Amino acid sequence: MNHIVLHEPLIPQNTGNIMRTCVATNTKLHLIKPLGFSLDESKLKRSGVNYIDKLDYEVYENFEDFKKKNKGIYYYFTRYGKKPHTSFDYTNKTNDNLYFIFGKETTGIPKEILKNDLDHCLRIPMSENVRALNLSNCVAIVIYEALRQQNYNDLSLVEPDGDGHKGANYLEQ
Repeated sequence: MNHIVLHEPLIPQNTGNIMRTCVATNTKLHLIKPLGFSLDESKLKRSGVNYIDKLDYEVYENFEDFKKKNKGIYYYFTRYGKKPHTSFDYTNKTNDNLYFIFGKETTGIPKEILKNDLDHCLRIPMSENVRALNLSNCVAIVIYEALRQQNYNDLSLVEPDGDGHKGANYLEQ
């Protein structure tokens, strides 16, 4: 199973966008305190639209609490990583839990955490003109790369019928 982990996120709109992405990709979200916002903030709910009730998420007091409760393979996304995010095999043939870990928007994941697993410190390639991409964009890039390698698991490849959707054959009508 794929998991997104946000270590001390600060901006509610980013987290709201990530919540929506997690619902869309059947990905569990893990939030590590302290959070820079309250989970009931209107900006957070507005970013997640009306999908937050479908979100599978858990909140942790700190990184140690998270590690104690979650076993699997950890991938850390940092601008200091030296391997591109596409350099790993996420097909998950061993059925491990895959944790894609992202740091707070201002400072990223603490060096104390990263230095313990340099082989899993990854970077999304970009020009030298930008220090980092937006957090919610990074999460989307990474989870969709993992899902692409996993043949999109059980995600729908067509627009569903009914319940406000136009259906798989909308363009042919």
